[in-house]
Amino acid sequence: MAYTYDYPRALVCVDCIVFSENKKEILLIQRAQEPFKQMWALPGGFIEMEETLEESAMRELEEETGLRRIPLKQLAAFGNPGRDPRGRTISVVFWAEVKASQVNIKAGSDAAEAQWFSVSHLPVLAFDHQQIIETALRKTNDE
Repeated sequence: MAYTYDYPRALVCVDCIVFSENKKEILLIQRAQEPFKQMWALPGGFIEMEETLEESAMRELEEETGLRRIPLKQLAAFGNPGRDPRGRTISVVFWAEVKASQVNIKAGSDAAEAQWFSVSHLPVLAFDHQQIIETALRKTNDE
């Protein structure tokens, strides 16, 4: 059944934060598409209608970095207006911690590159991903 609404609807996305052990590094992708082409960002993207949020996050993480079967934990949702120039989006963010030396990363899908960065020396990031990372570092410090 098709639905029509009188009011605009927000789009839902997922983003993934993957820390190396002790949260010293974070995995970022270099965007291959607009918006923010060639800028660094968290792996993520739009959900598919038949997926759970976690399934969407796992799919996006695998498509953009090659990482599979990484246990993800839900962190928070971010939805400030203007966070995405394509329109109103709400992102549910997931996080994980892995041993960087024990995983192989490979950029794919709409990621031109995938690379580890020191959390203390991050590049300029797309969207609101700097704020998301800062929130994640605060919220996950005790875990």
